[in-house]
Amino acid sequence: MRLVFATLNKNKAAEIQKMVKEPYEVITLTDLNIFDEIPETGANLQANALIKARYVHQMLGYNCFADDTGLEVDALNGEPGVHSARYAGTAKNDNANMDLLLQKLANQSNRSARFVTCICLFWMDEMFVFEGELKGKIIDFKMGTNGFGYDPIFMPDGYDITLAQMDMFTKNQISHRGKAFKKMAEFLIENQL
Repeated sequence: MRLVFATLNKNKAAEIQKMVKEPYEVITLTDLNIFDEIPETGANLQANALIKARYVHQMLGYNCFADDTGLEVDALNGEPGVHSARYAGTAKNDNANMDLLLQKLANQSNRSARFVTCICLFWMDEMFVFEGELKGKIIDFKMGTNGFGYDPIFMPDGYDITLAQMDMFTKNQISHRGKAFKKMAEFLIENQL
């Protein structure tokens, strides 16, 4: 059974595809030859996820879901938050985003932060919302080459390595996106959708 993930981000799709169980097959907009950059104009993560999922659902009529993820840093009053992907500009450059964040935290002793993922699922014209969170801290320099986004500077609570140093299995077990997606998968199974 096909579930359209309203994203062009192959990294996110790969993470989720490793967690999904049959009979679901996660496909992306790229798989459908759709390359639209869906505007993320929402005031929060849930609003952005809803905008993306609704866009694809209305265009194609397929069961689909979309996510939005943000990194919220306590010392920066929740920045970058909903602007995480474009923190250093519209180019969505991971290194530039991390560099800007580290620069803003240079004189801060409080490095606590959390990743939050919100997923909106359109299924048979109904909408459902699932959230996941991962708490941790921002370290002073980049470590690791796995992952993407802020993974090289985010160390989850209870670990002495960053998300970018973890293998995919471990990351999926603890990640914000993994937690949100697990809630969605359990919902589909429980409701036999």
